[in-house]
Amino acid sequence: MSDRSTAVNKNFEIPCGDQVLSLDKPKIMGILNLTDDSFFDGGKHNRGDKYLYRAAEMIEAGVDIIDVGAASTRPGSKLINPIDEWDILEKPLQNLKRNFSNILISVDTYNSSQVKKCAHLGVHIINDISGGSWDDKMFHEISNHSMAYILMHIQGQPENMQKSPSYHAVVRDIIDYFSEKLAALEALGFYQTIIDPGFGFGKTVEHNYQILAQLTQFKDLGYPVLAGLSRKSMIFKILNNSPEEALNGTSVLNTLALQNGAQILRVHDVKEAFETIELFSQYKEGLNQTKE
Repeated sequence: MSDRSTAVNKNFEIPCGDQVLSLDKPKIMGILNLTDDSFFDGGKHNRGDKYLYRAAEMIEAGVDIIDVGAASTRPGSKLINPIDEWDILEKPLQNLKRNFSNILISVDTYNSSQVKKCAHLGVHIINDISGGSWDDKMFHEISNHSMAYILMHIQGQPENMQKSPSYHAVVRDIIDYFSEKLAALEALGFYQTIIDPGFGFGKTVEHNYQILAQLTQFKDLGYPVLAGLSRKSMIFKILNNSPEEALNGTSVLNTLALQNGAQILRVHDVKEAFETIELFSQYKEGLNQTKE
């Protein structure tokens, strides 16, 4: 492990604008889609003030971060124009900040033009599924702000990412990708990064389970790890059901992710994720007492 990773790892406290995200215990990122066509909850929360009611529900259930997205990234979807994206995001972000000033707000965007606007509104985290690969200004822009940055791995783009995903060695290839990207961010003096291996983004079902089984290897990069497994096809393709029936499978895989070092769970179902973390934390406490 490099010298810089020791500094990054210290207490795992991540500066997020005017707040700090402490990862002494796993945290929950709740998904708030403002889209019509997201794979699970598209169209449910983007009419009128429904997104505010959904945010309030998630906060009541124990969410730590609300991740707001204006563009679907389901397989086959096209990239969004930044102007159209901001037209969708601006008012909800203003209202979320006004109504829930103490909750961490993340924006799911791959467009660097949104970063300064988000910072101005008090957003705490930029969640970039492209890992800076689709906008060469993203790293420079995020390095000018105190927000945290989620660096995700993806092969291809949503429009084509699931056609024929291929790797030499999937875990090693993704770690090499992160090493290169993290070095570029560090060269800009930016260290408040969270890494996300991108379950389902340019991976087969088999790739996804290899990543999950070897998730502990990503911790060696010295940055917190986020797992986004919620209701994904790696669950319902194995169980031969649907996203609507994949809640139990989500809880099982979230437990495995926690066991293998994930520190943030990105989910649709906050109550169940909260219970998963509570039970897992109690299990860890029992394990520690056994070792004593």
